[in-house]
Amino acid sequence: MNILMISDVFFPRINGVSTSIETFRNSLKARGIRSTLIAPAYPQHSTSSAGDIIRIPSRFIPLDPEDRMMQRAAIRDQIAALQGQRFDLVHIHTPFVAHYAGLELAKALDLPCVATYHTFFEEYLFHYVPFVPRAWLRGAARRFSRQQCNELDAVIVPSRAMAATLAAYGVSTPVHILPTGIPEHQFHGGDGCHFRQRYDIPKSRRLLLFVGRVAHEKNIDFLIDMVGELRKTEPAAMLLV
Repeated sequence: MNILMISDVFFPRINGVSTSIETFRNSLKARGIRSTLIAPAYPQHSTSSAGDIIRIPSRFIPLDPEDRMMQRAAIRDQIAALQGQRFDLVHIHTPFVAHYAGLELAKALDLPCVATYHTFFEEYLFHYVPFVPRAWLRGAARRFSRQQCNELDAVIVPSRAMAATLAAYGVSTPVHILPTGIPEHQFHGGDGCHFRQRYDIPKSRRLLLFVGRVAHEKNIDFLIDMVGELRKTEPAAMLLV
């Protein structure tokens, strides 16, 4: 099998979508399934096209300076080269330029098109446009998600909760639950005793661990508030971020 993936984000941009794409591509490769990824070029990094990653010229996004907007015309220019690679499927990972370009590629290459719905947008967008009323953003996110998902042949979601959310939106496209796994080898060799010694943390002290990006949408401020509540009954509790 040979899959053509497209995403508005990928490394060196660090986020959950980039990590998920990398995890799935590595797992597919281990099973003998090929994948080619179309992703933005990041001018501040050395991100030229290489091997099975096609980097597309991209533009700065004023409201989100860490991300880039791929140029649709540059993606369209890849069609002739892609036609000879015998792809079986187009897999979209993000709902911005990649969604519409992915649909266009699927039509041009006469392929089925699926997407992974990675992000719960109705609880995400207001972090980036806080000046817009939340109720309006939630309604817009639901309509936007329903329309996009119903343009596809199938939708992949990471959890039952997300599948239920899309059903409530009115998505009629088949939805398949496929959780993003964790590469276990990245966590081998951990030494809790050494960590405590290095940072002078007593063995008896209870540690709470947050694993993720330090970003607005992760609600770390909520965790900090809750640790404050916890320390009323367990003063030694410590949150590691």
